[in-house]
Amino acid sequence: MVRATSTQKNDAAPKKPAKKGRRASAESMAQKQREISVSEFFTKNRHLLGFDNPSKALLTTVKEAVDNSLDACEEAGIPPELRVEIHQTAEDRYRVVVEDNGPGIVKAQIPKIFGKLLYGSKFHRLKQSRGQQGIGISAAGMYGQLTTGKPVVVTSKTGKGRPAHQYEIVLDTRKNQPNILADTTIDWERREHGTRVEIELQGNYRAGRRSVDEYLEQVGIANPHATITYVPPNNRAPLMLERVTDELPPETTEIKPHPYGIELGMLIKLMKESTHRSVSGTLQAEFSRVTARVAHQICETAGLRPTATAKRLGPQEIEKLYRAIPKVKVMAPPTNCIVPIGEELINRGLARELRAAIYASSTRPPTVYRGNPFRVEVGLAYGGDLRRMAIEEDSLTIKAKTEDRGEGPITLLRFANRVPLQYQQSACAIFKAVVDTSWKSYGLSQPRGGLPVGPMVLLVHIASVWVPFTSESKEAIAHYPEIIKEMKLALREVGRKLNAFLRRREKDRLQEKRRSIFSMYIGELARSLSRLGAGDETRIQKKLDVLVAKHAPQREVAVAAGASEVADSPVGLVEMSDDGELDDGELELDREEPRQLSLVDDDAPSAPKASKKKAAPKKKAAPKKKAAPKKKAPARKATSKKTTTKKTATKKTATKKTATKKTATKKTATKKTATKKTAKKKTAPKKGRRS
Repeated sequence: MVRATSTQKNDAAPKKPAKKGRRASAESMAQKQREISVSEFFTKNRHLLGFDNPSKALLTTVKEAVDNSLDACEEAGIPPELRVEIHQTAEDRYRVVVEDNGPGIVKAQIPKIFGKLLYGSKFHRLKQSRGQQGIGISAAGMYGQLTTGKPVVVTSKTGKGRPAHQYEIVLDTRKNQPNILADTTIDWERREHGTRVEIELQGNYRAGRRSVDEYLEQVGIANPHATITYVPPNNRAPLMLERVTDELPPETTEIKPHPYGIELGMLIKLMKESTHRSVSGTLQAEFSRVTARVAHQICETAGLRPTATAKRLGPQEIEKLYRAIPKVKVMAPPTNCIVPIGEELINRGLARELRAAIYASSTRPPTVYRGNPFRVEVGLAYGGDLRRMAIEEDSLTIKAKTEDRGEGPITLLRFANRVPLQYQQSACAIFKAVVDTSWKSYGLSQPRGGLPVGPMVLLVHIASVWVPFTSESKEAIAHYPEIIKEMKLALREVGRKLNAFLRRREKDRLQEKRRSIFSMYIGELARSLSRLGAGDETRIQKKLDVLVAKHAPQREVAVAAGASEVADSPVGLVEMSDDGELDDGELELDREEPRQLSLVDDDAPSAPKASKKKAAPKKKAAPKKKAAPKKKAPARKATSKKTTTKKTATKKTATKKTATKKTATKKTATKKTATKKTAKKKTAPKKGRRS
């Protein structure tokens, strides 16, 4: 018997897997968990705030500072005067300076406003404002700190005779708290009150589309009450946008939430934290448009007592209350919390920046989404110099993309609470509303799923207490059905105005074509009239030229709009040229003397006004028939006796008749009379036979 060796035994025995320890335990994982500050989150996700590339970062920084300045000036009732400077400090570094004449900032609040994210006064109030989240200007300072290591320099002064405080601030991203590097008092005699912000950051400056230049021009369109001075980099010429009006927008009023926009979780929180004892009192205190009668109806619909204690309501009872609110008719929220630009100021703002043929605008009545009131406005500029304008890198004027109406899409300007939206156009509700509108019905060609084609700049503005942006960067508006519906209605209104202008222009074009055809035969017509004895050929041709000029339609002339021209438009449609359709009194002939053109006699009255229908005869021979006879012309020659036989002269000949021809005519008439008598004699027997 052979025994197995130890090596053979080891090979035959099955191998047991080695025990492996856990990579992490619940205790070790718990030790790694910690709170994340909001500034630390956005440090790693700065693209959510609009700082995803150098060009966009420079624009976003200017945008946030300008928005804060305009809000501060309007809230204080001060006509805004802004100064924006961009200085290049290195190849990829720029220092942005934004200065305003606002009320200034209290010293204790300066570090928190510019050195702490999600800190502000606009988040918790329902009132129209440009800023909403309290995250914009502090995020711009954070980006500058991350890319250049330089602090934000803030100078503010609250009134005349008061000191100006200057801070150098950096943001502690772990704690979301400001660190003050310097706090000094300086002499700032140039401003009685205001704020100056300086941020150095890594960026890339470029002109043209989606640039700081274009952004500031659009700010001037939506804010015609502001004066903006812009100093671009690279030694370019400064840009000065003067205000169009000295009147500030009406002051907005803060409102309470509307019950139709409340959610169940928020209603539970309101009931638990209410300082009022009863449910009815809580509903009246926390919501707008809820009176005692409406509150009692809501409670009765929910099966609750109006006098029940709000804090003692259970989740099921609060849910019944939540379900009952939409079943009760509640008045729409007040609209004094939102202020639109207005049709007149939209036209004037467009006219300041664009040279077009017409300017049309429309402002919709207020409406509500999720309990939040909002208004939609639309304005357009069409034709004129927009046909000849193309995008130029060194130009500071917004320009249409085409030279001909069939070569490219329109230029779409999007605004939310007077703030231009530069990016994410295709993801915005405004873009969807414009694309879904049938522009072919209004005289423009439109590809499927795209913007209409033509030399037009289209402006769409939404004003609301809370604009539903799709992201923190505030670049696109969410697709709420109520918002898109109102935008479509406003677009249709200005579309009808545009269509009326295009039809009238086409009518003028056809009239101009008829006039040009008639002008081709003026020389031959003058020679023919002269041979007929109407007078000198040169004099006749001059008078025909004057007559044609009176009937010619006024051609489209693109000129810069004056303030009075735009302000006098009662319907939101302003044309930068004459209508082309003058009043009837300016074109029609004297109805008593429709044929008295006075082409011959110098003693006769000046050439009267011709009617529209007779201004451009199509046939060459038509004027000869009308020029020869004169209904009431004075008889100065013996040959004027021929006018007594008007029908004979009109049907047989238009030339002068000699005495011989007149005699022949009389003889012919005698022969005809004799012939008729003979015919009667021949027919008499026939009648007798029949009888």
